Amino acid sequence: MPESTILKEYIKNGDVVGICVSGGLDSKTVALRLRLAGVKVKCFTADIGQPDEDDINDVVKKMAPCGVETVVVDLKDEIAEGAFEAVACKGSYDGGYWQSTGIGRYVTARGLLKAMKKQGCTVLSHGATGRGNDQVRFERYVNVLDPDFKVYAPWRDPALLEEFPGRSQMLAYLQKHGIGHQIISQEKKRYSTDANICGLSNEAEDLESMETPMTIVNPVMGVWPKDAPDTTEEVTLKFESGRCVELNGKKMTPLEMLQACNKIAGRNGIGLSQALENRILGTKSRGVYEAPGMELLGQAVTYVYQAVLDRRATGLFETLSKHVSDQIYDGRYFDPSTRAAITAIWQMAEPCHGTVKLGLFKGHAFFLSLVDVPHSIYFEADSSMEASEGLNPVSSQGYLEVSSVEAKALAKAGLIDDSSMWAKRRRTA
Repeated sequence: MPESTILKEYIKNGDVVGICVSGGLDSKTVALRLRLAGVKVKCFTADIGQPDEDDINDVVKKMAPCGVETVVVDLKDEIAEGAFEAVACKGSYDGGYWQSTGIGRYVTARGLLKAMKKQGCTVLSHGATGRGNDQVRFERYVNVLDPDFKVYAPWRDPALLEEFPGRSQMLAYLQKHGIGHQIISQEKKRYSTDANICGLSNEAEDLESMETPMTIVNPVMGVWPKDAPDTTEEVTLKFESGRCVELNGKKMTPLEMLQACNKIAGRNGIGLSQALENRILGTKSRGVYEAPGMELLGQAVTYVYQAVLDRRATGLFETLSKHVSDQIYDGRYFDPSTRAAITAIWQMAEPCHGTVKLGLFKGHAFFLSLVDVPHSIYFEADSSMEASEGLNPVSSQGYLEVSSVEAKALAKAGLIDDSSMWAKRRRTA
């Protein structure tokens, strides 16, 4: 068995390692390996409403044969709040998908770190590989939340990489110590999934080929549009300051709202998407995503924003929204610029009240009505193409005369080009 210099140092210092576990093959292997090496170990798992987990306490049972104690930390309210904030910020990422994993990582890192410190841990161990985003997210969050807290990445430890180059070696190791583990048949599932109440991210294995259709994914939170009902389902959502407070006339907490929206939107085939996303390290990653509730809430709040925000506020909002989205993806949710952007968005969302009715039909959410918007700057009379008491068309003459001064100046100065830019590029290539 290769000797890990990192683990030797932890033993020497008397460190207590808190391991983030899921009850899977990697979790069992790392927990057992560290315990048998003489490292003081405690395990932690986050309850973030994983839809693919029938009972989160099963994780405790799965880890027990490894001889470790596992603490379940309930973070469902925290992640629901994270979803509400992301919706208010319209913080979707490449291809317009909602970042269920990105939100889940900052909620999990913050929640488990607090729990580990209460249990006397001095090191956080995560199971992220050395190629993806999660290693960056977990370690950065620990670094900014407590710079003195250590981080251990077993799958960057040369000793463990040598000992466990693949799943077969992990299985053999567990079996050697009398611990069983069942791997889901690859015929049933040909991709990897990360899930929480916000949604699911599916990637890797067969999904890595761009010749593999996204429909190999079996939706967990809903259905493919073709399998949705053949009738339209109407849904009414009431917003106050960019937050949905009522669904079909019933007041709900963020957690209750997200759960209900997941169910309603999911059964109507809403919120399924795919993207070739830009990873933090510069590579591309193909994913298929589910986020029915966030997609429903996101589409609905957009109509309220459109009614209340003026053109410049909308432009600023979009810039801030992209920054928040990128920061969540990059593991920088707690950074000063992220907090400033979110604060500004909440300020703009303050007057955004309204009730939206949508029709849901086979993957589409279409607009039906928008009412009770006290701060709307949309006035039918001003926008009408018919004669009305609103904006006097004649008054536009002065605006156009002023505008023409600049337009004519640009033309006289020879600064206007009306040729095809594509054709020009081809000629000069």
